Amino acid sequence: MAVMERSGRGFVAKPLADTSGWIKTGGMGQRWCHGGFAETPVRGPPLWPAGHLPLKGRGIAYGFLGLEVGLRRDSLGRQSNEGETAISSLESYFGAVPDPRAGNATHRLGDLIVMMIAASLCGASNATEFSLFAQERKQALSRLIEYEVAPSHDTFSRLLRLLDPEAFGRAFAAFAAGFARACQEVVSLDGKALRRAYEKGLAASPPLTVSAFAAETRLCLAAVSPGEEENEVEAALKVVELIDLAGRMITADALHCHTRMAEAITERGGDYLLALKGNRRHWVGHAKQRLTETSPAIAERSETSHGRNEWRQAEVVAATETLMPGHKAFVRITSRRDQAEPSTRLFMASTLLSPQQALDLTRTHWQIENGLHWMLDVHLAEDLSRARKDNAPANTALLNRIARNVLQAADTNKVPISHRIKKCAWNDDYLIQALTHMR
Repeated sequence: MAVMERSGRGFVAKPLADTSGWIKTGGMGQRWCHGGFAETPVRGPPLWPAGHLPLKGRGIAYGFLGLEVGLRRDSLGRQSNEGETAISSLESYFGAVPDPRAGNATHRLGDLIVMMIAASLCGASNATEFSLFAQERKQALSRLIEYEVAPSHDTFSRLLRLLDPEAFGRAFAAFAAGFARACQEVVSLDGKALRRAYEKGLAASPPLTVSAFAAETRLCLAAVSPGEEENEVEAALKVVELIDLAGRMITADALHCHTRMAEAITERGGDYLLALKGNRRHWVGHAKQRLTETSPAIAERSETSHGRNEWRQAEVVAATETLMPGHKAFVRITSRRDQAEPSTRLFMASTLLSPQQALDLTRTHWQIENGLHWMLDVHLAEDLSRARKDNAPANTALLNRIARNVLQAADTNKVPISHRIKKCAWNDDYLIQALTHMR
């Protein structure tokens, strides 16, 4: 027998006799593992009977989030697996994100994250819509979390402004790694601006986010927004540090063709194919000279797609001088669409590619535009977001990428993303099923 009493952000189960046979659950610093709870240093840990979860309240602790989430029971009183799967998964990824709010906050951080992700899956894109979703879809959300009153739009707005984007970004990278298991594939780096998330008078320089996009799995692996004194170059270097590069080919535009990026990639076991332009004029001159003096390996390819004919040619030559860490080859791609004048692009590679590989890799890089950036703008309305205060742009961008990954894994490839969003909005079971993919 025990008496359940609420204490702070958790419940305390006080046995009537001694506390033998009881284990610590809930509270700060607790982690859920398969088959039970793993102890970590906690602050004010409540107690539950060993081998049991509470009939009411919440029993899974979210580490530094300082929240617990209950599991829904069916009509026979059996615990539902759908809540356990989604919520324990959420804790494993986002449990280390510190809660920036005051200790007397009404709504738990993990609950708010669940609400924002679920709302984003249904097409919500701002704090007001998050609040409306929590109010109108309480019945569906009660299958995962419990709350009495829906949070106001100010609650969501403050959270997005105050939440640490670096900690949230690290949690997102771990979350994305759970979707995209490490495999040999092309990972594209590129920045994207939130075009309307600018402060007054700064329309020409809106905030941006640099993303890493896996071409094969079509998932965003990590994303970082530059700090106040940083730029896209620094953000891209931080993105590289967040993902497993072993056996992967990293592609990026000419802005990231520099020694620091090459060193960061090769030290983490990856290869690179970086665009080379006039911002590195000495390297461009060296590449042109090398391609002129040597007979390169050549491959050509003609394609007809989207109403246009395109001819592309790749030339690859080994480098005689290492211009940056890992550098081994120069690549020249010449392309022509219909009757237009041909254009030429240069690249530096850390491995001696075949010309056929060079054609494939240079084309694959641009999947980040259609597979990620276009989807964020068209389906998740990222460019329309006016969240511009403090950390809100960076956290909004991360939230959109979380939702985009969940939507990507929620259904078969034949179902358009726009249809998946509508199914999440119209079908509670489909929404819960999509959230359970967060593992």
